[in-house]
Amino acid sequence: MTENHAEPHAPSISSTPVEPSIATVTFLRPAIPAPADDSWSADDWSALPDDSDPAVVVPPMPTVAPSVGPDDRTVVLDTARVILKEATAPVPVAGKVEKVDLDDFDDRPLIPAWMHSAEGWAAWAGVFARARRRDFRRWVRRQPTDKGHVRQFGRGTRRAHEWVVGFEGVRVQSAAHTAHVLTREARLAARSARFTPRILGSKKELAMKAAERATKAAEEAVALHKKAKKDRNRARNLRAGVAYGPPLTAIGTGYVMGGGLGLAAGLLSTFAGGAFVGRTPYDEDADWTSDWRSLGDGDRMTAPMLDQAFRAAKVIGSEETLRVVQMPMLDASGAWTAVLDLPPGIPAKRAIRATDELAAAFGVEEAQVSVSKRGRSGRIELYVSRDLPFTDKAKPGPLLALEAAANFWGPISIGPDVRGLPISISVVERSGLIGGEPGAGKSASGNTILLAAALDPRVILVLADGKGGGDLEPFEHLCECFEGDADPEAFHELLKEQVEDMKRRYALLKKLGKRKVTEELAAKYPELRQKLIWVDELMFYTTDEEYGKKITKLLRNLVSRGRAAGIITFCATQKPGSDVVDTSLRDLLSIRWALRCTTPEASDTILGKGAAASGYSAKTIQSEMRGAGLLWAEGTNPTMVRADYYTDEQVEELLARATEWRRKAGTLPNGPVSLVDQLRAQGDEDALLLAAVLDTFAAHTAEDGPAEWLPGQLLVDDLKAAGHTVTAEKLGALIVRTDNEKAKRPWGPKGSRVTGYPLARVEAAATSRFGLTA
Repeated sequence: MTENHAEPHAPSISSTPVEPSIATVTFLRPAIPAPADDSWSADDWSALPDDSDPAVVVPPMPTVAPSVGPDDRTVVLDTARVILKEATAPVPVAGKVEKVDLDDFDDRPLIPAWMHSAEGWAAWAGVFARARRRDFRRWVRRQPTDKGHVRQFGRGTRRAHEWVVGFEGVRVQSAAHTAHVLTREARLAARSARFTPRILGSKKELAMKAAERATKAAEEAVALHKKAKKDRNRARNLRAGVAYGPPLTAIGTGYVMGGGLGLAAGLLSTFAGGAFVGRTPYDEDADWTSDWRSLGDGDRMTAPMLDQAFRAAKVIGSEETLRVVQMPMLDASGAWTAVLDLPPGIPAKRAIRATDELAAAFGVEEAQVSVSKRGRSGRIELYVSRDLPFTDKAKPGPLLALEAAANFWGPISIGPDVRGLPISISVVERSGLIGGEPGAGKSASGNTILLAAALDPRVILVLADGKGGGDLEPFEHLCECFEGDADPEAFHELLKEQVEDMKRRYALLKKLGKRKVTEELAAKYPELRQKLIWVDELMFYTTDEEYGKKITKLLRNLVSRGRAAGIITFCATQKPGSDVVDTSLRDLLSIRWALRCTTPEASDTILGKGAAASGYSAKTIQSEMRGAGLLWAEGTNPTMVRADYYTDEQVEELLARATEWRRKAGTLPNGPVSLVDQLRAQGDEDALLLAAVLDTFAAHTAEDGPAEWLPGQLLVDDLKAAGHTVTAEKLGALIVRTDNEKAKRPWGPKGSRVTGYPLARVEAAATSRFGLTA
């Protein structure tokens, strides 16, 4: 054995005794002592201790620390000296005492000292118990964390349940919503067909066909809903068997085979399996239970999401919640819709004004969110479309499917709203205003109303095009009056004629004892047929220095008084501010259609002051949403609608139908009346004679039209042949010529020079004498 020596140090200078430090004792591997004599060899083991040698008694460990001698250069613990005093010590091996040299470490290691006494074993057991107790406490503290076994089992259970539930429920909701909508439409179509009189003929047949189509679509939707439910149940049952079958089998088998212990073993194995499935926490991409949910990221709309979004938008307080009247569901287009009740005291207009904030909370564009009041002040309907609405290709308009004349007295189809549902308005006894920035689609939107009026043969059209372009030119041949040259003076005269017609209508109504024009009254008296006055680019007319105020006054008269007389006025312009349209006229236009605008103020000039602050601003309409606008016609709030779009070819096709139907009905306006017809309509003898002269010119046609000059004798002979009493002198007195016009010209195959009459002089004489137009 080798003793450890303390490090030498200098003696202390101070007289104060210094407490000696105890050196650390390290038990080194000893060497086996050799026999004293030289006769021993490596193969001679007889001298080593064996079982016949007496047992060596090992003294107990000292209980008092040994004192340190004055020699501090070497400090050796007495305990080590006592334990290793004897060179050999008995060690029990396999039931017998074997005398083994403690310095021999080649065969077995040194046995720790604590193993030689009961106190040592008790101390070791206490250390083990305390270590296990600390491990148990550490395990308990770890359970609430993400790495705890209980939390892992919870995650595993939730993951298994989510896998079993799957996503088929969303498809079932969508199919159920589609079936509900189509069933309601089928019910309405069947009711319309049932109450349509058979005397109407074609309308009854069309209504029956529409009811059959709607019923068939509803039946298909119901069948798809049933199939979706069946597929959902089958898939869920299969996944439930895979997920829940093994744990239930383990628990049941354990209980049957081992009773309580088997049940505990089955529960423990189930717990271990669930913890294994949920061993990894949710990462950021797959965590569906995160604090923030977004529709823009593809999350489902839920009640907690709605509460969170409305709180973020400051619609409700941090401690308030919404009441879900109709659960969030997907429609056929993949959009989310829900009906909600706001907390008591919060009106619906607060949510409508916060559309922009709600869109930001849902993670979508403002145009994708639609909030409207539903039934009462505190109830709203929320609609969030999956994509930006009105950016897909427009479907064919419903007017193309008409097989008979339209009815301008009834509802007029305008186009679909953001939900895809058709929106219709009634223009009876009303007037309208359409506005928006250039390129917003005013002309295409106006075609929905113009084409509906043109396809009703009973409607009288009066159109004025302030642009002087070709947008309204295809309707010209159907119009009673048409101003297409952007001439304020001509438009002023046109409006004066319409005011006179309005007076005649009221005179007839007064004579009949009626207050206003109805459909039955208009059918009985053609003078009272509906009349549509359409003014495009009103700004050009009303801002004219000479006629602007006069035009505004006449329009105000027609709008305010003409509705009861069957006169409907629509105006279209870019920005109908007070400098363009006087507020006294603008406020009378009850139907407002605001297409895309550049500022909220421009939108308010169309919809009315305060509309943008209430959440209805045409500035939110994106440039991709061409033809979309806020329509304020029915109800108390504007509705986002995209007008039905008709291409130029479709417009020509519809106008061809309108022309044919008006011709059959006898309401096609006559074209420009020729001068000959105007002269005959005078009934005067001289007028009839001049008409006969013009017929003679038309009979002697040249290559490029009527003859420009005819001899006087030829005219006299033809007039006499037609039964007129005329002489050369009488004809010369009726048609006064200048000296140059009396000059002789060659005529006939021989080229004889004779006097005659130019066609221009004959027309001039007729127009100047009777005040006609050529």
